Amino acid sequence: MSIAEQKAEVIKANATAANDTGSTAVQIALLTARIQNLSGHLTANKKDKHGQRGLQILNGKRRRLLKYLERSDYDAYIALTDKLGIRRGQKIVR
Repeated sequence: MSIAEQKAEVIKANATAANDTGSTAVQIALLTARIQNLSGHLTANKKDKHGQRGLQILNGKRRRLLKYLERSDYDAYIALTDKLGIRRGQKIVR
């Protein structure tokens, strides 16, 4: 399966509307798929320091998007983290 097909599947599984490709949930799901792919690569190639830096950048982007989703729509945040298997931190006190 090509990368484009995998990306289309992730978008279809997490889209809220027919042409939804940029919502926060879709962006988080796409980043999660890339993080899982890169993590698998890094287990086989332990000395790939540039790949490790890329993984840290992706994790940071996903963390910021998750923080935004938690602030704006907490129920969607809970549902998405459960669906994707992402660990949650403590709830933001408002």
